[in-house]
Amino acid sequence: HDTLEAAYLALFAGEGVAASVAHVQLLCQALVANMLSLGAGDESEIDGMTARVADILFRPQRISVLNEGQEGHRVMAADAETVERWATAQVGANVADWLRPANEQTRSVDLDVITPDNAAEYLARGERFDLALPLNHGQPALNELARMLERWVAHFTGCRVGIKVAREIDEARWVWHVGLDAEASAVLNAAFQDEEVDEAAMARMLCLFELHFVNAHDARAEQGNNPVYLAMGMDEQQRLLLKPQNLLLNLPLARRL
Repeated sequence: HDTLEAAYLALFAGEGVAASVAHVQLLCQALVANMLSLGAGDESEIDGMTARVADILFRPQRISVLNEGQEGHRVMAADAETVERWATAQVGANVADWLRPANEQTRSVDLDVITPDNAAEYLARGERFDLALPLNHGQPALNELARMLERWVAHFTGCRVGIKVAREIDEARWVWHVGLDAEASAVLNAAFQDEEVDEAAMARMLCLFELHFVNAHDARAEQGNNPVYLAMGMDEQQRLLLKPQNLLLNLPLARRL
């Protein structure tokens, strides 16, 4: 193949993927790094929050839902490999303990939570992948992930799209959807076909997005001005395994890639 982009897309052209998961993830990492460098006027524009959110596209995340009493629940994502490494070193430690802010008393090793105040540190940490990421509605991470997915679509397809966090699906405008992982795909497919959705599976859904094409001609005629609904969720082991290729292969594009 002439480009890494072409090689990446070719992996999913057949019925199965003839490459290891690690190979796919490392190829995606290279593509994301290049995409971000091309989109920035200079390297300083790629901040720590952007880099941390980008990890979700190519590194599995371990999700923890922290009960905060009357304030509800806080959803945190930590790099799965980092969590497993600490779990090996700290047998019996509670993963949720690591995902609390550093100023809270914990009985085990802390994974600091990335914030606007400490985001710059993430780039200096190299590839340690050791800052947890809040994924609640209203947190900057979800909006940053939306921007990341917009860049991803534009980089591969040349189509400009706008993506925003959504609260619910407007069934009257539900024409097309894309699951960003296997769990979300199963839930969206079942709901779209009016099948009963398992309550536990619904509880594992983490976020819903709406995607709109800036130029309606980039989408199939039947899509019209309706949104494409995107969703992501964790599996039964509380892992988020994003499949960014789904967004390239399953969008209702007027022309094939």
